Amino acid sequence: MVKGSTKEIQNGSSSREDRTAISALLTGALVWGLIWYPYRILRDAGIDGILASTATYGVALILGAFFFRRSLGKFIPSWSLFWLALAAGACNLGYVLATLTGEVMRVLLLFYLAPLWTVLLSRGLLGERLNRFGVFVVLLSLAGALTMLWHPGIGLPVPQDSADWLGLGAGFSFALFNVLSRRTEHVSIELKSLTAFFGVVVLGLMLLLTGMGHAQIPKHNSAWLLIGLIGCVLIVANLVVQYGLANVPANRAIVVMLSEVGFAALSSWLLADETPGLREWVGGAMIIAASMFSARMES
Repeated sequence: MVKGSTKEIQNGSSSREDRTAISALLTGALVWGLIWYPYRILRDAGIDGILASTATYGVALILGAFFFRRSLGKFIPSWSLFWLALAAGACNLGYVLATLTGEVMRVLLLFYLAPLWTVLLSRGLLGERLNRFGVFVVLLSLAGALTMLWHPGIGLPVPQDSADWLGLGAGFSFALFNVLSRRTEHVSIELKSLTAFFGVVVLGLMLLLTGMGHAQIPKHNSAWLLIGLIGCVLIVANLVVQYGLANVPANRAIVVMLSEVGFAALSSWLLADETPGLREWVGGAMIIAASMFSARMES
């Protein structure tokens, strides 16, 4: 009786933790499905996307360093954290810049080719075994991308502009960050979040120093207020997403985060008057289906 009761309590606790982790990923998906809009507001105020990203993540880094200063004492430099920071920088900067210059839904659907990259990365870096759905997911993801990118007047189905390339690159970086986050399970959520913020800030500063952005200081208090608000949202969102990634398998996390597509579709329709064409719908459906099937790749 005692053993049975203990097992039921453990199962109930595990179930609650699982629901909490999934809720954390959904919260992150909501934030990332809407985050493009305040960055467009900053862009319209004359603040470059690279500078806006660097500033907002700088706020998140400063706040994180203050609130998680005890965790900094446990920091041990490693190549895993280096790649984690680099992946975070490329993912977040790429995503923001892509949504500033391209159609939000198109960028996001190309971003969610991440299951294709996750298949390869989780196999190589985590040693996760794949079942028969692995090849199917790869082919379906590629078919969706080719459908979206094909254009009669252009020829080969390759990315058509910088927004497409940035969306693809951000998706690969997201998959890499996802997998590396699972690989560094010994690192606390706080340190992973600080590492991600640091990666965005350093990469953003490097781009600004090379002249790829415009380091124009905001002139209006409203812009500074929005930068601070975004920074606060980012620190909360990254913490909850890190918790979700630490407790949900990499391939399953991709599926849960797909809800971001729905949030972005609704927000881009309401706020930017964007309506995807037939090719985007068909290709996007293939990519979303591939992401759904990716949950069944784990054995």
